[in-house]
Amino acid sequence: MDRRLFLHVLGCGCLSIGMSSCSSVPITQRKQLKLIPEHKLNAQAARIYEKIKEKEKLSDDKTQLNEIKEIGKRIELSISEYFNRANILDPTIGFDWEYILIDNKKVKNAWCMPGGKIAVYSGILEVTKNTDGLAAVMGHEIAHAVAKHSVERASRSVLIQTGTSIIDIATGGKLSTINRSTGMNAVGLLSQIGIMNPFNRKQESEADYLGLIFSSLSGYDIRETSKLWERMKKLNKGKQPPEFMSTHPSADNRIKKINEWVNDIIISYPPIKNV
Repeated sequence: MDRRLFLHVLGCGCLSIGMSSCSSVPITQRKQLKLIPEHKLNAQAARIYEKIKEKEKLSDDKTQLNEIKEIGKRIELSISEYFNRANILDPTIGFDWEYILIDNKKVKNAWCMPGGKIAVYSGILEVTKNTDGLAAVMGHEIAHAVAKHSVERASRSVLIQTGTSIIDIATGGKLSTINRSTGMNAVGLLSQIGIMNPFNRKQESEADYLGLIFSSLSGYDIRETSKLWERMKKLNKGKQPPEFMSTHPSADNRIKKINEWVNDIIISYPPIKNV
């Protein structure tokens, strides 16, 4: 195939996909690609969540679990009320919210699956220290689900895989030859470092920003967030990969941005009453 013709066809094809599948992240209005139906990803996440509940040891600390559920409920209601008052379609419609506390002090993490399936590991509680710190972590993870980041990542992966296959065919299998001769997926590594990692870091920063907003709307003190990340940085003792190799922003960059955002968010997104 003629190279110029191929690039033209590929470009037009990707453009048509993008035009028919683009939407915007709530509040930030960042354009994003969605090729995967959200309801399918939510259903898949729900099935995985059930398997995790069977596999992991769930904590019997009812007091701590109730606090997690209370924070989650306040954030749920505040998000819905904010979008309803703004006459914007609530991005959490269809979410089946659920919260679990996993008894694992070695894991300092929390996550929110598509559709509102949330897990907090007991290890992260050593870092959050207080209710506002825990709300900061949960607000960040919930922000990923509200912004449909999982849908976006899955869609981008499909697009990259499809584009790579088309290019490999058009170049007579040169990409496959490179992979065989180097003994590694060179194209996959380059796309991971050059495309997916920066993209994931953008999502992480966006989740930081939206998480601050959701926590503020819910009445939590978001000034605790930078303190939380200072504690996390101290815990990691500087052991983190170079930022370009990571899916997350560096701790220093994260803290800097959070401090830049906090005052404006406190003013612009005050707590919502009666939720």
